[in-house]
Amino acid sequence: MSTFVALLVYGLADGAILAVAALGFVLIYKATRVINFAQGEFLLVGAYTFYTAFVLLRLPLVLAAVVGVLFATVLGVLVERFVLRPLIGESAISVIMVTIGLSTVLRAAVQLFFGTAVREQPDILPTGSIELGGVTVPLNRLLVVLIAGAVLAGFALFYSRSRHGVAMRAVADDQQAALTMGISVARVFALAWVLAAVSALVAGVLLADLAAVEQNIAAFGLIVFPVVILGGLDSIPGTVAGGLTIGLLKQFVSGYADPGLAEVVPYLVLVGILMVRPYGLFGETRIERV
Repeated sequence: MSTFVALLVYGLADGAILAVAALGFVLIYKATRVINFAQGEFLLVGAYTFYTAFVLLRLPLVLAAVVGVLFATVLGVLVERFVLRPLIGESAISVIMVTIGLSTVLRAAVQLFFGTAVREQPDILPTGSIELGGVTVPLNRLLVVLIAGAVLAGFALFYSRSRHGVAMRAVADDQQAALTMGISVARVFALAWVLAAVSALVAGVLLADLAAVEQNIAAFGLIVFPVVILGGLDSIPGTVAGGLTIGLLKQFVSGYADPGLAEVVPYLVLVGILMVRPYGLFGETRIERV
């Protein structure tokens, strides 16, 4: 029982971070139909941006977080304006190749400024432990679940209740109709990339706090793809379900079977769900006339 509870907590924490990271991916896809292969590098840039503000510049925690959000906002706007907007009307494969190139550029920029060595930063979350069901579990893992849940809830409220969120939903449903209603599609595209960069910042900072500031953060971001395929490329609730499912599955396989197999399991799920339900568990099935 103690092993099960421990794996459950660790799996929920990993799944919550995955859900936050995948949220940005889904927002971009819903608004622009672009598959962003640079989402893992967005996590990497976010983690190193916060590290620079918090450790190198020695800013207070709150101010470092503000700097991180501002940098993520600028990054999202620049990527949308100068990288993706010129490709409007181009083939899907062209856009995909550009996002792959973007991921390489972002990773190279991080290595250029910070090198490849693992960086340590002071713990942001408490590192103590608490008793849960008679089992001692890390407090920081539980707090990660709560923080990620609050972030996801905030994004959900923004998307469903705010004026900009309604505009994003309108553009995701029908761009031409949104234009006729006076909605700026270009601004919605930029907003989607900004939100993706901010969500990646949150996920990257949480991941770095649990482990370290290192290049492998981008590799963790690759698991976003099994998450969004499982939940559905255009489903925000599916993002949460997919993230928690993959996070729990990895931990349970690692704990009860083999850690090496746990690294492969998310991609086995990806292949399996593509064969059985290509649109994911919660994705919208689209039928197009040819």
